[in-house]
Amino acid sequence: MLRRNAGNSDGQGRSCQTAGNDSLPSLHTVRALTGWFKLTVTIPSIDYKRSRSICRFRESRRLMSAQSWVSSAGRVVRRVIKLPTWRVLLLFSLTLGWTEAMQDTFFQRLFDETSVLFNNGTPRIPDTTVYRKEYDFIIIGAGSGGSVMANRLSEVRDWNVLLLEAGKEGNMLTEVPLTAGLTSITGYNWGYTADPMKGACLGLKGGVCNWPKGRGLGGTSLINFLIYTRGHKKDYDGWEQAGNPGWGFRDVLEYFKKSERVQIPELRNSPYRSTAGPVDVEESSFETPLLKRFIDAGRNLGYMETDPNGEIQLGFGKAQATMRRGRRCSAAKAYLAPACRRPNLDISMYSRVTKILIDPVTKIAYGVEFMKHRRRYVIRARKEVILAAGAIASPQLLMLSGVGPRDHLKEIGIPMVQDLPVGYNLQDHLNLPGLVFPVNQPVTVRERDMRSPRYILDYMLLGRGPFTSPGGAEGVAFVKTNISFTPSDYPDIELVMGTGAYNNDESGSLRATIGITDEFYHNTYKTILGKHAFSVSPVLMRPKSRGRIYLKSANPFHWPRMEGNFYADYDDLVVLREGVKLSVDLIESRSFRDIGARLHSTPFYGCEQHRFRSDEYWECAIRRVGSTLQHQCGTCKMGPATDPEAVVNAQLQVYGIQGLRVVDASIMPTIPASHTNAVVFMIGEKAADMVKEFWANEIR
Repeated sequence: MLRRNAGNSDGQGRSCQTAGNDSLPSLHTVRALTGWFKLTVTIPSIDYKRSRSICRFRESRRLMSAQSWVSSAGRVVRRVIKLPTWRVLLLFSLTLGWTEAMQDTFFQRLFDETSVLFNNGTPRIPDTTVYRKEYDFIIIGAGSGGSVMANRLSEVRDWNVLLLEAGKEGNMLTEVPLTAGLTSITGYNWGYTADPMKGACLGLKGGVCNWPKGRGLGGTSLINFLIYTRGHKKDYDGWEQAGNPGWGFRDVLEYFKKSERVQIPELRNSPYRSTAGPVDVEESSFETPLLKRFIDAGRNLGYMETDPNGEIQLGFGKAQATMRRGRRCSAAKAYLAPACRRPNLDISMYSRVTKILIDPVTKIAYGVEFMKHRRRYVIRARKEVILAAGAIASPQLLMLSGVGPRDHLKEIGIPMVQDLPVGYNLQDHLNLPGLVFPVNQPVTVRERDMRSPRYILDYMLLGRGPFTSPGGAEGVAFVKTNISFTPSDYPDIELVMGTGAYNNDESGSLRATIGITDEFYHNTYKTILGKHAFSVSPVLMRPKSRGRIYLKSANPFHWPRMEGNFYADYDDLVVLREGVKLSVDLIESRSFRDIGARLHSTPFYGCEQHRFRSDEYWECAIRRVGSTLQHQCGTCKMGPATDPEAVVNAQLQVYGIQGLRVVDASIMPTIPASHTNAVVFMIGEKAADMVKEFWANEIR
């Protein structure tokens, strides 16, 4: 029997008594919002205590209720209304992500509706509150995979489709490409943190890595850094060769193209690109003098300027992003907004799925159980339940429903329905943030400069300017190190060049996203705070290490255990280390000499004992502040029946369970050399066709 307060947990197994507190602002959020806009706003009488997911607030040793938070917010409003109109609008757009505690208040509705004015005319998506007793398909999770499935399956008018999402619709905060980092410190992020690891994330807050995952319509496409890449041909040919027919590059290229509407003029006629899909792909309208130098430096190393989503992945180029006229094009905007008025599609927000209902005798998935506004619902599925909750929540839900490793389910006390290796094979792209290159000319983007009304109005009225930079990224390169373990034409490192750097993170939003401590920040960057600088982040493309997701308890509102197991294979550390050295050599080459670009000379805090720039120094830096690109995948591995690690077959059907598929990043056998959002769009498009073909003209 579920307790009425079970929906509120701090991720540690502790229950919280006040509704909505997991969306109240953290100290970092308040610092970021007030610092970013240089506002003098005081939140009265709040003493913060954050334990991973925020659920506890102390005010004279008692919890602060949602009502008192609204009252406090009201006092803030009265101070803010004295500010210029554009600052008021921006401040409230930023506060929306963490005001779910106010979800029924006048202000919340007002500013959610105001978001439509700056949302490319995209209509708001209605929330279903009255349900059919039975649907043909129930889709769990409105991320990139789930949104595609909801759109494509509801194209069949005779099928009724229910899409369940724990979060809500995005707003103006989630629209702005440059401030993507801010979304990770709001209620649009689940707030996951990985379990402590012996050799990774040692210098981050709490000695753990943050794993932001999207909580809202669009899933992680609502909060990611928007970069659009597809990977290498060998990624998908490898999937097929591993026993997954139909997943070779020639097969999946059709679905990459089906999902994409490229808006880059010189690529519109490429045989690898498409202009007919729902997901807009653009380049930012803004460009700094750094980009030309970045591409020129690559050319001096023997790399061409290429389209990484074309014939050749190796090379340098301008970042491509999921944007529509300068604003984020999330999965919800691309797939749900056009379909949300169909009479056969119901989209239910604030709906936390707690269990997939599976008959233990027939092993048929026949429905789901979920909570919405503290009320429990049970809805049946006539044809299939489609699990698209992501690489963390999908294995968690399977195990909670009795599908997982026998011994683990027994240990937790969950009756086993099907013994499968759910939660294993976890992979992620690892990187080193914080490499800062000061320059002697004003050619970078500083946070303080972005407070200018000129830039804000240019963006809000015309969709142009530096606010269209995807997460601040300008250049992207796929390269090989000198000790590469991959084939000759396959990259082992990605380089992402940013228009700004951590030394200008005055609001703390970037630090909060990664988990970088104030101590590290001030000790490492104190001599260059506020100075023009940019960054390059090297990313490990094909990690050998594998982690695992497994249950902490049988309570569906507790986070699962998340073991990243980073650098368990030492080769991962070595390749990333060489990628760091390549990054430094690239920026200190003659291409950047005229602007005086040099690596910041202060060692990373915590690694001063090592000789600066030595291999030992870089390995220390990686182990202390190295993080991930939040590309977790592989935890419900696709593979043939002969593969002892496989959870789903090539049709994405869960082995041994009828009427249950998984359609998200968790099915990837191996992680591609790519940001994963575009890959999940492809998986969703292909899965939708497989489902349609399976049920076409057939009584089952």
